[in-house]
Amino acid sequence: FLLCQFGSNATAVSCITGVHEVIDSQQLERQLTEQFEQFKANDLTLNLTRGKPSSEQLDLSNALDGILQQNYATTDTDTRNYGGIDGLPTVKSLFSDILKTSTSELIIGGNSSLTLMHQTLMFAQFLGLFTDQVPWSQQTNTAKIICPVPGYDRHFSICTSLGIDMITVEMTPQGPDMDTVEQLVKKDASIKGIWNVPRFSNTTGITYSDAIVQRMAQLPKRAAASDFIIMWDNAYAIHSLKDNAMELASIDAFADAENTHNHIVQFASTSKVSFAGSGISALACGPETMAKFKQHLSASTIGPDKVNQLRHIALFGDFDGLTQHMKAHADILAPRFDCVLKALEQNLDNDTATWTTPNGGYFISLNTRPGLAKAVIEMCDQAGVQITPAGATFPYGNDPHNRNIRIAPSFASLEEIQGAMDVLITCIKLATVRQELNLI
Repeated sequence: FLLCQFGSNATAVSCITGVHEVIDSQQLERQLTEQFEQFKANDLTLNLTRGKPSSEQLDLSNALDGILQQNYATTDTDTRNYGGIDGLPTVKSLFSDILKTSTSELIIGGNSSLTLMHQTLMFAQFLGLFTDQVPWSQQTNTAKIICPVPGYDRHFSICTSLGIDMITVEMTPQGPDMDTVEQLVKKDASIKGIWNVPRFSNTTGITYSDAIVQRMAQLPKRAAASDFIIMWDNAYAIHSLKDNAMELASIDAFADAENTHNHIVQFASTSKVSFAGSGISALACGPETMAKFKQHLSASTIGPDKVNQLRHIALFGDFDGLTQHMKAHADILAPRFDCVLKALEQNLDNDTATWTTPNGGYFISLNTRPGLAKAVIEMCDQAGVQITPAGATFPYGNDPHNRNIRIAPSFASLEEIQGAMDVLITCIKLATVRQELNLI
């Protein structure tokens, strides 16, 4: 108190106020600790980790079971037999509407678009995806891919498994920081591609602006690497929560104008549309890249599961039928997202945490104050609430600011979500006040 006694009145008031603030923070820390200990005593088991569809969502597709009634033939194909590596024309037509691309540039795969992504980069790394280029792994420098962050952990896992290095670039409200992206690819020929989840991005939930999509289509012309690939994982192309959700511009339209079609590979699936483990997927790309992809793919398969493809056409009919199906999904998902957002808005201010308010997709991205995400998630785990591990939304599991938390509200019930949010909010507040008191 000596400084306060000998300083000016203003200084004295400031010092006294500071003392009160410390006392208030200590009292708040004790109160929040009591709440936290009570949560621990409640022996909760709640999970907000992965973006899995709920049982109610899966029920929307129960008609798939027996829907064909043993009618396995199309006008020109017995779907039970070998062949047809491209997939059924009717399914290609459906995905052309989803991805806004030509049916001639599509190939239909199995239940997971992740498999198609892994195959694409595996072919590029070890076999080559461009006729006049050697595989990335045979070139002088280790291949690198740009990863907008926070982003999708399974994209990072693919790169790690194939020995591809990763470079992070910040995600903005309009999309990746394209100024930085363009500078990076222009000066380094070992940068071979960029990951994207362009609509309702995993993790932030943003949709790329038209300007970002256009610049992305121009990127292969700017890149030092002549074998540059844009990985366009349009996983949530049709997963709107609201009717007025922002649409995504067609990268194909821009690519046609820029003559970069062969350097853009698009992906989509029905993993969060029908049965997550028994859906269908699609890859779209330019003709030269498609020819190389099919060449490599034909060494490992004689054809996809066309019976399952036919089942999905029987369920959805066409794109209009699929759109109605997705509205039923939104009716189930929207209240879950609203529950999370309402809890955050009512209990946290922007000085404590910030978060995204997506109009679609499966995730909400939350940032604590720097340095707190690991502590928050660890406390949640102690209280019986599982959250995606801190750092998972960054390559190598390293969030340099230790602040990003991904919330996945789809799988849990509304009651479970509310209970989990009570715990999460308490842990965020407790970690914040402990940081202010230098206890973290």
